[in-house]
Amino acid sequence: MEKPLWAPWRMEFIRAPKPDGCIFCDFPAAPEASDREHLVVHRSIHAFTCLNRYPYNSGHLMVIPRAHVADLGALPPDAFADLQEELQRAVDAVRRTYRPDGMNVGMNLGRAAGAGIADHLHWHVVPRWIGDNNYMPVLADQRVVVEALDEAWTRLHGAFGATPSP
Repeated sequence: MEKPLWAPWRMEFIRAPKPDGCIFCDFPAAPEASDREHLVVHRSIHAFTCLNRYPYNSGHLMVIPRAHVADLGALPPDAFADLQEELQRAVDAVRRTYRPDGMNVGMNLGRAAGAGIADHLHWHVVPRWIGDNNYMPVLADQRVVVEALDEAWTRLHGAFGATPSP
């Protein structure tokens, strides 16, 4: 039987004022010295990977093309191939860093599908463990994420350096 994945703590993101422009365009355009601040753990030629500031679980990554497109078919072949290679690297880095029992990997294409940033497509990579949902979201409207984002950044940034290219 399927169990819903509840994420009431993400309401902070939904209600927060949205920045002007697109963060998924701004982050890779910023100097690499600001990667930790922007939670960018890896950059490739046509894509980059960053931690989700409002994660479902520790190690929740997003793999994002540098091109500002909402339609997967709008990516040129070389950008699409690089995006998929970056996704492979991200899955490998999460697997080696967190040793999850499984992972959710997917895209929410369009606002109706749940995309928080609908105009710039992106993959989500969410490590999952058997029993990782507990009573806190239901009873206290709180989510327990067991690792600070800065620590997750350090671990995953290092893991990408050890991740072989596909």
